[in-house]
Amino acid sequence: MKINTILSIFTPKDTKFFPLLQEAATVLDNAAELLQELFTCQDKSKIKDYCKLIKDEEVKGDKVTGRVFKELNDTFITPFDREDIDALANEMDDAIDAINRSAHKMLLYSPETHPIATVQLAEILKKGTEEIKSAIIELSSLKRKDQKVRQHAKEIKRLEEKADIVYEEGIITLFKEETSTIELIKQKEIIQELEKSANKINNVGKVLKTIIVKYA
Repeated sequence: MKINTILSIFTPKDTKFFPLLQEAATVLDNAAELLQELFTCQDKSKIKDYCKLIKDEEVKGDKVTGRVFKELNDTFITPFDREDIDALANEMDDAIDAINRSAHKMLLYSPETHPIATVQLAEILKKGTEEIKSAIIELSSLKRKDQKVRQHAKEIKRLEEKADIVYEEGIITLFKEETSTIELIKQKEIIQELEKSANKINNVGKVLKTIIVKYA
């Protein structure tokens, strides 16, 4: 019997890692939702409040990741290879960190306006985290729901490609239309940070695809 088959026997019975990974995915999705609200908010006085809430989610994410690592050290049998669980937790934590940096850039630079690209990118990030959250929930039944997880991973990649297009068009528009050099620098930094966040979310999708190949 293959080792993957042996491990898959334990997958539905896991009571540690799947709840922790689902918790991390929920934190990631919450952070993305707050970020989307930040970039659609017209009240500048609320920027600091949103950034604090996102930072709170980032701290929660760090704690969940720490618990995952502790369980990896303390647990003999895991539902997937340890390196895959480690990678999944790490990449989600990195994505939360990237979202927090995007919010911090807004607080730091306080641009006069929100370019349409920033609003669109924040929306794409939220859709990506929703796909991750759904995929993580279905990991516990991967043998039966591998096609659903595949579809989520495929959609995460599609969203990342869309983010690349929005980023490029946003930068082109910015250089064409923004007349203030200072505003151009501010907005460019924010757009770039959002695009980096999309890449981090896509990295989570890559780990999901690796798990699918090994265990589905």
